[in-house]
Amino acid sequence: MSNVHGLLGSDDLVTGEAVALDLPPATVGLRVASGLIDVLCQGLLLVVAYLLSLVAVSGSDEALRAVAAIVVTVGVLVALPTAVETMTRGRSLGKLALGLRTVRDDAGPIVFRQAFVRSLVGVVEIWLLTGVPALVCALVSSRGKRMGDMVAGTYVVRDRFRFPGVRPPLMPGQLAAWAASADIAPLPDGLALAVRQFLDRAGTLHPDSRARLGLQLTGQVLSHVAPAPVPGHHPETVLAAVLAERRRRDETRLARHEQLRNRLWRPGPGSP
Repeated sequence: MSNVHGLLGSDDLVTGEAVALDLPPATVGLRVASGLIDVLCQGLLLVVAYLLSLVAVSGSDEALRAVAAIVVTVGVLVALPTAVETMTRGRSLGKLALGLRTVRDDAGPIVFRQAFVRSLVGVVEIWLLTGVPALVCALVSSRGKRMGDMVAGTYVVRDRFRFPGVRPPLMPGQLAAWAASADIAPLPDGLALAVRQFLDRAGTLHPDSRARLGLQLTGQVLSHVAPAPVPGHHPETVLAAVLAERRRRDETRLARHEQLRNRLWRPGPGSP
């Protein structure tokens, strides 16, 4: 599996079709705008909550008013953001407005632990230190991370980014007859993803790395294929032929299922 991780970037999100998508980190400007929206909303809510708490404990002693102030502060600045980001899978009000989302470093959705750490650190770097450490950290980080992101292992991505279409592999003519008659089992998701990414990025790789990875992936792919093609074909040609044939067979199978479904559900002459 080391070759799989070598082909994928750290910002790659794997879809169910074994396609890796590069999630672009949010720019510092978008993060600042999103943060200002969140801070404004939290500030207004904090003022309202303070006023309500003062009315509720107006006849109490100083100690109870101090406890109420602490509860309101923790609730608005820590508990509420944690709950919102956990339930919305990484979106606050500001991020929702600007099309941003917080994800883990492996591009997966955040959970309670990451949301809690981000909110807890945010109290210090944003509220107590007026956001200066967060801005400096975002400017020097390649992903625009603030301190809370570094501690929690998260970063913010552009959720509304339009991904480029993935080009399907083309069937090499010299291997079309072999691929059509070969027994090609479905490839594991990780292997299919690695092959697809290798073929898409082969032109950008160093020649030595390209040749080594091509041979490694071809060896793994041919363990799912019988019989193997005639020796002498380029590894990338073999990989393209296997992916193209698997795609053709999947499309044929899906079309056959769709025809069967339509035939079974087609209403009869007397049906309403």
